[in-house]
Amino acid sequence: MSLAASLREALDLGHSRSPLLLEGDPLDPMIPDDRPVTPAAVLVPIVDRSEPTVILTLRPETMRKHAGQISFRAVASMRATKARWMPPFREAEEEIALPRSAVEIVGIADRYRTITGFEVTPVLGVIPPDLPLAAHEQEVAAIFEAPLHYLLKPEHHVVRTAMWRGRERCYYEIDWQGRRIWGATAAMIVNLSRRLELVA
Repeated sequence: MSLAASLREALDLGHSRSPLLLEGDPLDPMIPDDRPVTPAAVLVPIVDRSEPTVILTLRPETMRKHAGQISFRAVASMRATKARWMPPFREAEEEIALPRSAVEIVGIADRYRTITGFEVTPVLGVIPPDLPLAAHEQEVAAIFEAPLHYLLKPEHHVVRTAMWRGRERCYYEIDWQGRRIWGATAAMIVNLSRRLELVA
């Protein structure tokens, strides 16, 4: 069975379960609960290797928002379509030169609401290994791969706390060879782990 087929089967099986999921970032009391939420999508590119990996990107320190953070990066606003979402192919092409023709869509994972007002749908896709990817210098500082199995292991999901706007907040963090994956990206990985229960 191909990697895409295995992941699709695991995801379908996972959607029949009811795991405890992270719905979103802790609410900020300074922000109204009824403010508009912007639907968005990120592409989670899984590389078809003997040990599958996930492509992640590092944001430049010069970015106005989320500087120096690790993310899936290919973010697209959800469009009003019958499918309710459009795979963020254009963004992936622009940011890391990932051709849309190389992506085999597996399915969608659980939405996650960010404190910045986005409801993000992770779109899982499988891509061939060793594509000639290239970082958009203004959007991406580095591209790297982390093993899927490593990212999904619960023992690598560490809860951290930090003070933000005078309040202590909890968030998840995953360390991969000194790369600090945290915030919404880590939370979406945690949800995927709980949904798949490491079946993948």
